[in-house]
Amino acid sequence: MSQQLSNEQLISLAMQYGTPLYVYDADHITAQYQKLTAAFAHTDTRFFYACKALTNVNILKHIKSIGGNVDCSSVNEAKLALLAGFDPANVLYTSNGIHFSEIEEAQSLGIHINIDSLSNLEKFGKKFGHSYPVGIRLRPNIMAGGNIKISTGHDKSKFGIPVDQLDKILTIIAKYNLAIQNLHIHTGSDIKDVDVFVKGIDVLFDIIPHFKELKSVDLGGGFKVPYKKGDGETDIPLLAQKVKEAFDNHPNPNGNPLQVWFEPGKFLVSAAGYFITEVNVLKETANTVFAGVNSGFNHLIRPMFYDAYHQIENISNPEGREEHYTITGNICETDTFAWDRKLPEIKEGDFLVFKNAGAYGFEMSSNFNSRYKPAEVMVKNGNATLIRRRDTFDDLIRNQVL
Repeated sequence: MSQQLSNEQLISLAMQYGTPLYVYDADHITAQYQKLTAAFAHTDTRFFYACKALTNVNILKHIKSIGGNVDCSSVNEAKLALLAGFDPANVLYTSNGIHFSEIEEAQSLGIHINIDSLSNLEKFGKKFGHSYPVGIRLRPNIMAGGNIKISTGHDKSKFGIPVDQLDKILTIIAKYNLAIQNLHIHTGSDIKDVDVFVKGIDVLFDIIPHFKELKSVDLGGGFKVPYKKGDGETDIPLLAQKVKEAFDNHPNPNGNPLQVWFEPGKFLVSAAGYFITEVNVLKETANTVFAGVNSGFNHLIRPMFYDAYHQIENISNPEGREEHYTITGNICETDTFAWDRKLPEIKEGDFLVFKNAGAYGFEMSSNFNSRYKPAEVMVKNGNATLIRRRDTFDDLIRNQVL
């Protein structure tokens, strides 16, 4: 397991590159990937990094360098993966309510494709027939995940073709002689209970016999990562054991052994990310002391969007006397990162770091209030590299017609 970046390293980076600043520990990403591959060493398993968590091309290049594949939620993510050097055979694209022209573009790239609607499956069959293998995303009607906003497999979810529409799927396959080589399910994010994945496998075992050309089963991602001290996480070795047992007990009735795919995103990059901010102002009121930092939900929206918890540390004064603070941003909206959080004494100019900022931090950032997006730095083997420069005013007006 890689060591966390030290307070001294983070302060040095903040001084060198300015704040707010996203920092990613590439060695931690490697350690997380190795945790997966070691656990699943005795099964035929591939891991596709769900790059919607963090798409910086330099992060993608690092994922490629350690042997990973990449999972994409848009054709532009797929193009970024190819730009990073991935072979099309190692790129997976799962569509979600998009126009069929995007699926056509994905097909032209030669990558793996999953289709999530009967409508687009019909269009795909009409245009490509048996000439291009394709996968299907199914909705297993399983409720899972740490928040309703990140639960994707339940019976009211927009994602995938409901399993109870199997007859319609099979009708389209027969009509166009489609080559279905992958079945995909994804129940949600922040899943600690490995039995959720087993339930998904059970759903698929009832369906697999209908697909004669099937080569792989994609169980999605959503592994839980710890956010607070004492938090648990998905037991990856136990998951590997249960997956192996399930497939050993249910050999593919159509002959060939099935490869198992997973799509870890947050699991790989969340704890590798640090978001460093600087305290602009302290404001004491009758109810709380506000510590206003030089950032906001335009840079890290998860606390406002998901009620997500991020551990916050005062790296400028880690041994100070603890007080209660409300950590707020500088956006002209209610913009609160944490209420009544106990932290070592904060002074104006202190650096506060947000942990677990690698996934859906920069990726969901915006220029709201016409503020600049922060820079990104990657640390690998102790060496820091700027992988995205901080916005300038020119970035705000680049696409505006003046």
